[in-house]
Amino acid sequence: MQDIALVEVTRGPAVESLHHGALVVMDGEGRTVLALGDVERVLFPRSCVKILQALPLVESGIADKLGLSPSELCLCCASHNGEERHRAGALSLLRKVGLGEDDLECGTQWPAREADVAALHRAGDKPGRIYNNCSGKHAGFVCMACESGWDPKGYSGIDHPLQQRLARVMSEVTGAPHDARNAAIDGCSIPTYAIALTALARGFARIASGSGLDATRSAAARRLMAACQSDPFMIAGTERFCTRAMEAYGDRIFVKTGAEGVFCAALPTLGLGVALKARDGTTRAAEAAMAGVIAALLGASTPQEAAVLDNFRNAPVTDRTGVRAGTIALAPDLARPLEALSRLS
Repeated sequence: MQDIALVEVTRGPAVESLHHGALVVMDGEGRTVLALGDVERVLFPRSCVKILQALPLVESGIADKLGLSPSELCLCCASHNGEERHRAGALSLLRKVGLGEDDLECGTQWPAREADVAALHRAGDKPGRIYNNCSGKHAGFVCMACESGWDPKGYSGIDHPLQQRLARVMSEVTGAPHDARNAAIDGCSIPTYAIALTALARGFARIASGSGLDATRSAAARRLMAACQSDPFMIAGTERFCTRAMEAYGDRIFVKTGAEGVFCAALPTLGLGVALKARDGTTRAAEAAMAGVIAALLGASTPQEAAVLDNFRNAPVTDRTGVRAGTIALAPDLARPLEALSRLS
């Protein structure tokens, strides 16, 4: 199948840009609810799968042994802005095993927001590993390595026992192989694996529904989703889509962004998983498309829900003075099937 136009960007009466891609919605039994575009073409899920990578932390008992709070568990699933709570949370995780920022292998980064970067400049501070948007996940990895009896040094390498464990878990949940044959290096230095969009949606449908998971893993998935839903700021941060969507919808959704235009969601009340890819890698397209899917499947019954969806699926294109010049909106190829889906849900 060919990809479809997911999102269009208008200026005045004309469509100025089009973002193409694919989208699939599946249930816990692996049945396809909706498939648009080339859903079997492989992609790298990137940070979308952080919740899957955090499953061993919970199902092994390590999270309980270390007394991890819901906010700390959420941070282990996060792609965060590097705001103060994110920085402090990652340091707290590392201190639980007697280690610190220098033990992270994710690379250095400035915080995401200009205001936080300016504050660091004024303080004479520099970018650091702790501000890396994956520092929470990596701090969780360090905790897992230490408490499993593995040397934490080199934990990011594909041959480290930690990464071997994570690959097995992701393969079991998604049903797709995760090994050296489809591996590459993610932006934060750990392995990432090329899998089909259908496999990604299947994995999220399983954590949403518990289908295909044993009791321990299903409980771990529910606990991680509940942790993120209880403190959604920690999953991303100020004005971020993932945070705002979970603030608005609470326990009805877990949603997670990944780099290069990938987005996934688990809808526990419906037992559905969603995976989509904006093929040109743009976040604005992936966010708009995911907002459209949420609107179709969950609706918008409160002003907060409506505001979140409208902010992303009808986002304004403005000039330098703030005057609206156009809109980032769902393309007809996506809007029509989502409208039909909404009538069935």
